[in-house]
Amino acid sequence: MTTLEHFLARAELLMTRLENLLPAQAASVIDWNSPTSAFRWRKKNGRGVLSPIAHISPISLPDLFFVERQKALLEQNTRQFLQGKPANNVLLTGARGTGKSSLVKACLNEFSDKGLRLIEVDKNDLVDLDEISDLIASRPEYFILYCDDLSFDEGDSSYKALKVALDGSVAAQPDNILIYATSNRRHLLPEKMSDNEGYSHNENGDLHPSETVEEKISFSDRFGLWLSFYPYNQEEYLFITAHWLRSFGCSEDQIAQAREEALQWALHRGSRSGRTAWQFARDYAGRVL
Repeated sequence: MTTLEHFLARAELLMTRLENLLPAQAASVIDWNSPTSAFRWRKKNGRGVLSPIAHISPISLPDLFFVERQKALLEQNTRQFLQGKPANNVLLTGARGTGKSSLVKACLNEFSDKGLRLIEVDKNDLVDLDEISDLIASRPEYFILYCDDLSFDEGDSSYKALKVALDGSVAAQPDNILIYATSNRRHLLPEKMSDNEGYSHNENGDLHPSETVEEKISFSDRFGLWLSFYPYNQEEYLFITAHWLRSFGCSEDQIAQAREEALQWALHRGSRSGRTAWQFARDYAGRVL
């Protein structure tokens, strides 16, 4: 390598390091007039940016069945939010594939023309919640910060960031921001058998085990609204399967003939869920149409 090439390589390395130390300039590159209503928070060169999501799931509220109570509560909470009335952060928990994330997406599609926007935040980026809030707090739109499939391990730093954002900071949560999160766990922190053995005389044990257990359980309480989802029975699963088969253009005769295959599909997956029904419908319609 020549002296000039060596100098240029060193200069490029130095510039990269300096860029990583500069404050984020995400707000200046966000196109708020973009036709999309959803964004994803991403890290680039150590800095956070809001990236528009070009293709959003088209699912709508009428596509969701057997979750009428959950649907009504989330829709009402979101409507209050958009009207500038008090509304709650929401935790949607329960069995996998039963419509938790689909309900959030359907709400976005229902209310996007009324100013609702969604920002998807990965669990590992929850430490940036303050930065995200600063970017959007003065905007006229209403934002849902969406965390999908949320759970935490022991000592996870993102847990404390979310805890503070929900209910632990001196600064109040901006009126145009809510947090919606989905999880397969009702209690987002892991609970261990040893938590129930806290009163044993272990010199390395927790001095106040009841307080440790209480912290793990109470974290979910920081969400004002809990919505629980449950597995479907066989007839509910077949009803949802038929709905998706119709949406793909299958005839009633084809839907009737698909019944046994749909049950076998669910048996092999070990789950009668809305997701399983949708996946089977895509496979079956692709084969018979």
